[in-house]
Amino acid sequence: MAKQSEELAWRVGGPQGSGVDTAAGIFQRACALGGLYLFGRREYYSNIKGRHSYYDVRIAHHPVTSHRESVDLLTTFEPESLTRHALAVVPGGAIILNSKDTDVPFTRLIYLEDRVRNDLEAYLENKGLLKTTAGLLEDARQRGVQIYPIPYNEITAELARRLGVPKAIADRTLNTIAVAISAALLEFPAEYVIRGIERTWPGRQKIIDMNAQAVELAYEYVQDNLDAEHFEFRMDIEGEHPPRLLLNGNQAVALGKLAGGMTFQSYYPISPATDESFYLEAHPSYPLRNGQGQGGALVVQTEDEIAAIGMAVGAALAGARAATATSGPGLSLMAEILGWAGTNEVPVVITNYMRGGPSTGMPTRTDQSDLWFAIHAGHGEFPRIVIASGSLEEAFYDAAQAFNYAERYQMPVIHLVDKAMASFTQTVDVFDLTRVKIDRGLLYTPPPDANGQTKPFPRFQPTETGISVRPLVGQPGAIHWYTGVEHTVEGRVNEDPVIREMMMEKRAHKLETARREIPVEEKIYVYGDPDASFTVMTWGSNKGAILEAMERLEQEGVSMRLIQVRLLWPFPGEELQPYLENANPLVMVEANFSGQLAQLLRRETGYVVDYQVVKYSGRPFSGESLYDVFNQILSGDAEKRIVVRNPME
Repeated sequence: MAKQSEELAWRVGGPQGSGVDTAAGIFQRACALGGLYLFGRREYYSNIKGRHSYYDVRIAHHPVTSHRESVDLLTTFEPESLTRHALAVVPGGAIILNSKDTDVPFTRLIYLEDRVRNDLEAYLENKGLLKTTAGLLEDARQRGVQIYPIPYNEITAELARRLGVPKAIADRTLNTIAVAISAALLEFPAEYVIRGIERTWPGRQKIIDMNAQAVELAYEYVQDNLDAEHFEFRMDIEGEHPPRLLLNGNQAVALGKLAGGMTFQSYYPISPATDESFYLEAHPSYPLRNGQGQGGALVVQTEDEIAAIGMAVGAALAGARAATATSGPGLSLMAEILGWAGTNEVPVVITNYMRGGPSTGMPTRTDQSDLWFAIHAGHGEFPRIVIASGSLEEAFYDAAQAFNYAERYQMPVIHLVDKAMASFTQTVDVFDLTRVKIDRGLLYTPPPDANGQTKPFPRFQPTETGISVRPLVGQPGAIHWYTGVEHTVEGRVNEDPVIREMMMEKRAHKLETARREIPVEEKIYVYGDPDASFTVMTWGSNKGAILEAMERLEQEGVSMRLIQVRLLWPFPGEELQPYLENANPLVMVEANFSGQLAQLLRRETGYVVDYQVVKYSGRPFSGESLYDVFNQILSGDAEKRIVVRNPME
């Protein structure tokens, strides 16, 4: 019998619209309910239906922070997923497939790119195997992979008979059956799969009952028909365990904004940002943590991204903690009003979900190419704060903290979240709301006789810190002006050179104040051995994969440290200096082509990285790939620029 496994990498694939996400959701919920830790990655094309998508779920008895490119159990119910991913399955692993797909010519797979087909055919020809799915399956057998053809059609026919429903209705459970067969092979208790189904379709009892019957039938089939003796993986539930959350990056950001007191969000639909606003719309009210009633945020879908940031700016001027969520093309459209917010010192938050560009680029693939644009977007010079999260926990707390930065320093804050993190799913500890503090900055309080005051209010009064008292639009005794041009302390249009210099310096002082006041732990994190010379630097969601690679190397006796830059602007050059002085080598890991943080580091500190590790295929780094890269660097055989590639992702 196979031993219980410490962890497992599971992958399910299929055409978009066929229930791949639903299947992964059931599997993830079942594992989470069983007390297991998990990390999920979703990859999909930017079309509605038909093209291939897949979902990686890594489950373990210990916390996991990255996906795996190698797969222990591949679950498919159509031939394209089998074709694309068979080579990723490790020896001792298994492939679950539709019994109809055991010998399908690649030419029948209309969405399979020519490059992928040619690569597979060349691989099989070199092995002397058929250039069909039969050849891939034989190659898998030769590599020690177990093959389990499943007669899905017969199983759904039996389900239809038992339930007394048309077979077309029973066929809707195909993805559930695939999940249940996976779980049965792992000897994972069926009750948790059924509980996962209940969480997937809450309140829809007919759907729950039909899918629960499908689970029972799938478990019966595995027990009666499959020889799992040589399948090396088993996964048991945990015993008592503390409560955890299962969520993705979009949800973490949305919850963080609510915890931070956001009351207004605008958006125009754009991938991958839209899911955050949809999640907020699905939860229009929530209980307040002080137990005194319900809270809620007004969420508005606008006609375009220009209107979205315009409405958020207007809400912020009126006193709301206001945000807008977008992606690269949307942020481009927002640039002019971003400048308007900068010159008028408006505390507005922009969440930018980074995807592949330029132009429309790859809407559903990840990237980290918006860093320079976030720092410099808009004509002229005006201050803004730019932060980037490296995990789902950080995404929650950063989303809340962004409002504090915006209101304390009275400037736009851009929160960068790469698409990979937006769609990562993970089990995390329940968020500690006592860590979330509200700092509204210098707000104007009208005096008792304010209604009789008509004297203009010095909204933009220069101060030592650059931060002025902020009145809200409509407050008594606080008459002032907002325009898109240079202005006096009251906001009146003015082009006097002395006033211009004063206002430019005032706004710049605010950024210096932020640079001075923001604690170092909010600027950078250091992981591993703080005194190690082998230094890796990164930002964003790459952190999880790097930490996994570091852990493996540390077990082999390699001392390393990771410096995660969380505050990208104003750049924390002074705080980085002690680590840069003794870094040898200094390795930068980024998911973009040009190494934007590496160039920013050189510009701000003069330090040049020794090795630039980049990936720009639109797919995130894995711990596996970075482990190999770091070993290559340690051996002294690495090029100065290393491009991480995987043509089968």
